[in-house]
Amino acid sequence: MQVWIGRNGERFGPYGEDEVRQWLRDGTCRPEELGWYEGMTDWRPLGELFPDERPASGAVPPPPPPFMGVHETAEPEYAGFWLRFGAWVIDYLILMVPFTAISLSMGLGAAMTRLFAEMEKDQTAAITAYAATAQPITYVLLVIGFVYYAFFESSKWQATPGKMAVGIRVTDTEGRRISVGRAAGRNAVRLLNAFTLLVPMVFYVVAAFTQRKQGVHDLLASTYVLVGRADKVASPAPRGRTGGSFDA
Repeated sequence: MQVWIGRNGERFGPYGEDEVRQWLRDGTCRPEELGWYEGMTDWRPLGELFPDERPASGAVPPPPPPFMGVHETAEPEYAGFWLRFGAWVIDYLILMVPFTAISLSMGLGAAMTRLFAEMEKDQTAAITAYAATAQPITYVLLVIGFVYYAFFESSKWQATPGKMAVGIRVTDTEGRRISVGRAAGRNAVRLLNAFTLLVPMVFYVVAAFTQRKQGVHDLLASTYVLVGRADKVASPAPRGRTGGSFDA
């Protein structure tokens, strides 16, 4: 179990349960200080979380020194352009399976056959007919891709299968799971593929130059892409209150 500790309006951690118990015994932490671990709805005093842990002697321990723990606002590791590009390639390959099946079921194969057959007779008419068939298919595929990204990035995994494969995740600016609405807003840029291939590429390339490696869609949605899978990283402690006093 990983435990977060609140002291002087700040949050530190996470720490192993055995460490926290030892600190309660030797006076490094006090029972009235606040603690939280995943699954709790609010912060509670450490003395309530670990009621069997008290200083070894009967004497009142001296005030603990300043807590030299790991502050939760330490700069995380942001995923760089190439990690994100690798995730995109994997997701693209995954999506190609349903994309191909849907395209063929909507008549793209037949349209391509007609295109090649009629190119020698009238190229303009052949291309116009092909475009008329391909356009609705393109819109359907864009919507499917949009739902795919928005669903996975707002899920408990915080990542598409491609992002999970390379070990990165999408969070808000506090390192938390994003909502469906924020994921939808972040991925709305993908719909621009219906109009141009240039703008989305610019949105992604920006991630190679920004301080926190954010693309334009990250900046607009206030999101980060961080290194580490959601199931391997401790959840940030909530900004809650206990007894009306703690709100780090």
